[in-house]
Amino acid sequence: MAVGSNDLTPEQLRGLEASALADALAGAKKELFNLRFQSATGQLESHGRLRAVRKDIARIYTEMNERKLGIGREPEAEAEETTKEKVG
Repeated sequence: MAVGSNDLTPEQLRGLEASALADALAGAKKELFNLRFQSATGQLESHGRLRAVRKDIARIYTEMNERKLGIGREPEAEAEETTKEKVG
């Protein structure tokens, strides 16, 4: 990971709701576009940031696909299950 970056960890992504994941994806795509634009114009200072943002986008897509396939769970679903286990 790049130093001083705000890379998302898989644990952080698992704690986000679906709408927050979509917002994070949109923000990462926008940042990637800006970085590519800076690279094309010769203004990019940190080429490592391009790689980090691409990896963030891949992590977000992975979490979204895991939830779609039923492998991952929504954060509120996990909270409901723990309360059911305690009660029952």
